[in-house]
Amino acid sequence: MNLSEIVSLIAALSILLGSIVALISAIGIVRFRDSFLRSHAATKSSTLSVLLALSGVFVYFLVTEEYFSVRTLLTILFLYLTSPVAGHLIIRAAYNSGSYMYMNAHTKKGASLNFRYDRRETKKDRRHRAEKRQIMNEAFSKNDTEVLSKYKQAMRKESMKKED
Repeated sequence: MNLSEIVSLIAALSILLGSIVALISAIGIVRFRDSFLRSHAATKSSTLSVLLALSGVFVYFLVTEEYFSVRTLLTILFLYLTSPVAGHLIIRAAYNSGSYMYMNAHTKKGASLNFRYDRRETKKDRRHRAEKRQIMNEAFSKNDTEVLSKYKQAMRKESMKKED
């Protein structure tokens, strides 16, 4: 076995590993219950799978064909710049719209980022919660302490009502 065959084997294993990670990513997208977890599967593991596959292709062509592909390197760079940003923006939009966040049955209420989410909560309640969050975000960006204190007081009253 010469060096070219060993590097070709390593490149093939990298491509195979990338396809296995892509399969795991696809299974995660189907199996996860909420948009936050699905986005994690879609961005993190699929980005890794593309990196492994493209790295294997780059190494294979570099060693066997002696072809240095700038396009492959730019594709890897582009994916690593855009995929995390896109995932973050998708999650942020889901959070701001009041999207459902999965919680285990044994998780303490109020432990999630959403305010005490109950699975049977109606769309109207989710919209109301999203509107309150938007008001708070606007007050925070303007540094309006009066609105923030009123918001905190209203949240304390709501939490006391739900505990009773």
